[in-house]
Amino acid sequence: MTILDFPRPTKIKYPESDGKPMAETDTHRKLLMNTIAMLTDFFRDIIDVYIAGNLLFYYEEGDPSASIAPDAFVVKGVPKGDRRTYKLWVEKHAPSVVIEFSSRSTRLEDTGNKKTLYAMLGVQEYFLCDPLGEYLVPPLQGFDLERGDYVRMLPESDGALVSRELGLRLRLENHSLRLIDVKTGEALLTPAEAQEKRRAAEAEVERLREELKKFRG
Repeated sequence: MTILDFPRPTKIKYPESDGKPMAETDTHRKLLMNTIAMLTDFFRDIIDVYIAGNLLFYYEEGDPSASIAPDAFVVKGVPKGDRRTYKLWVEKHAPSVVIEFSSRSTRLEDTGNKKTLYAMLGVQEYFLCDPLGEYLVPPLQGFDLERGDYVRMLPESDGALVSRELGLRLRLENHSLRLIDVKTGEALLTPAEAQEKRRAAEAEVERLREELKKFRG
């Protein structure tokens, strides 16, 4: 028997989709996309912070079934850049923060198996958000990893939670997750809010130009 007669090892495939929809409702989809966009913008100048969401995260080499797709997650210590999937054994860094938006189909998994898995992987902070207030009491919950187990974060008087890992306050506001810079107290803007702010600024500049024209005669 020659080396050519031995069977070649099968290359393990890691799918790029789990076949599940991005979100259960329009509210969840918008919330997911806005949260990823706000976090991406907030950390835009830090080269070794990676932001993603609804991306398959594989945590055991050789086992494609060992995967999960967090709604939004933040990884410190890895470079930015587009990825088709996130493989723990390649990146060598687990997420520092995971945010899940709880829904009818995920609520039991979010508070059970996912929570246990994230603790095992070493995710320092785990947040659960029920934007419509239908499944979780309270609808915004946070957990901090201490000695391998999650400890419930104590909310502030308005129900907000402080993420030390992100440097942000998380607060539910009109069925949306508001992110607030702890240092400045300023709320992060969604893409739509940022666009509206730019339009308002442009309109103000144009108004001042017209006033100047009138002044000059």
